[in-house]
Amino acid sequence: MRSPLTVHEYGARRGQQHREDQEDMEGPVCTPGEKKKKKHEDKEEEKKEIPDRVALKKEIPDRVALKKEIGLLSACTIIIGNIIGSGIFISPKGVLEHSGSVGVALVVWVMGGCIAALGSLCYAELGVTIPKSGGDYSYVTEIFGGLMGFLLLWSAVLIMYPTTLAVIALTFSNYVLQPVFPDCVPPYMATRMLSAVCLLLLTWVNCSSVRMATRIQDVFTVGKLMALGLIIVVGLVQICKGNYEALTPQVAFSMERTPTVGQIALAFLQASFAFSGWNFLNYVTEEVVEPRRNLPRAIYISIPLVTVVYTLTNIAYFSSMSPEELLSSNAVAVTFGEKLLGMFSVIMPISVALSTFGGINGYLFTSSRLCFSGAREGHLPSLLAMIHYKNCTPIPALLVCCAATIVILCIGETHNLINYVSFINYLSYGVTIAGLLYHRWKKPNLYRPIKVSLLVPLSYLLFWVLLLGFSLYSEPVVCGVGLVIMLTGVPVYFLGVHWKEKPKCIYKFIERATYVGQRLCFVVFPQIDPIENEDPAEWTDRSSGRSSFAANS
Repeated sequence: MRSPLTVHEYGARRGQQHREDQEDMEGPVCTPGEKKKKKHEDKEEEKKEIPDRVALKKEIPDRVALKKEIGLLSACTIIIGNIIGSGIFISPKGVLEHSGSVGVALVVWVMGGCIAALGSLCYAELGVTIPKSGGDYSYVTEIFGGLMGFLLLWSAVLIMYPTTLAVIALTFSNYVLQPVFPDCVPPYMATRMLSAVCLLLLTWVNCSSVRMATRIQDVFTVGKLMALGLIIVVGLVQICKGNYEALTPQVAFSMERTPTVGQIALAFLQASFAFSGWNFLNYVTEEVVEPRRNLPRAIYISIPLVTVVYTLTNIAYFSSMSPEELLSSNAVAVTFGEKLLGMFSVIMPISVALSTFGGINGYLFTSSRLCFSGAREGHLPSLLAMIHYKNCTPIPALLVCCAATIVILCIGETHNLINYVSFINYLSYGVTIAGLLYHRWKKPNLYRPIKVSLLVPLSYLLFWVLLLGFSLYSEPVVCGVGLVIMLTGVPVYFLGVHWKEKPKCIYKFIERATYVGQRLCFVVFPQIDPIENEDPAEWTDRSSGRSSFAANS
């Protein structure tokens, strides 16, 4: 049986091959004169070999590990880039449809940002207290144990993140193809093929370089902010011209039908899809430079900025489009551009396509780290916990995320998928933030660089319980199927993880598959820095270490 290769074994094998090649170059026994000549030639050859040896040393680094290449700017663009994907361009229709009026829809958007801010404050505390990549999964596993963490991982890998990626990819392809098919819906196969090509391209980028992936994220985040800025400026111009009748309180809150509490809950679920991604920096904590400082700073900068941008964007939509026009549009931003930008309306679908392109890159980058963290904890095949020996990227995890998304691409209708994913998202958020309270009770003396007031997690959990309760009442089938999918992970956990005495043939198959995967992807287990892996449980609480945001619990 073959065991997985470590970086040292990989390098040793390459070195052995190098020595064998040198031995093959040696000639037969020489005369004294020939020996002298040979000695001189060997010295010249050795000089030529030095660059080759240096190159070989550079090719195999002394330590293979995830690189800390995410500074404060990149951290902000990861959060903003993951939040601003396709949601703001497709969710306004669903929010307005369920809320029943323009005024209530705007309130839902503002409240959605406030709820995301409360959740992000809790995640900031968890992120600096348990400094592991993997986000919700790592925190729940650390606090509640393996089974709860696995159920979260199971639903995320199986449905939540592939579905979200598929929705963003389909939005990208729809907006790209909209100018090509101006009078009809783009063909089914064309949208799926273009979505798959986009996913494959960005998977290749993320496999090649962390730096390249983060630079793409930086550039496209600026691009999507500029696209939304264009919508906001055009909307403000319309308001200055006096086109704000739909925004006056008398008109904004007038409604033909009064929405039920369940419908308001569904409107919040639609808005939550647009805000989903606020916790994604926690998935790459181990790649953030000085995470205890930059992680909370990035959260405090990004969430308020996105909330303001989203609210102003919706005001711009309603200043230029009637509720009927917005509800009848499958591409809100394109309809907005056609109505107000005239011959320059082509800018809008291109801008939205660029925005969603950056969103796909961000989701691939962060969701692959979830697979990586799950495999490192022993909850997924060990091959997914390996990284490329030179590029230090989790290639197997990226390939799994790409393949799962392509499978999901042809399943479900966009708005139903959003409700479905939003329910699972909120469920995982609530369990994680409940874990924060349990962790404080279980380990009261643990050092917490940031310690938020108890009112923050309690307020979030109160809203969480009400939202999920009314969602279950209004859409029992959608929510019920989500719960069933999560619970299917229970037998998988006990058979695949908890059961240690499996037949030898299963272990042989796993080892063989891992070995083949290593050879195909050139991946090894990352090496752990013992300083970075220091157990947080050894840290005791220090009052001087609390953040300025701290409050007595």
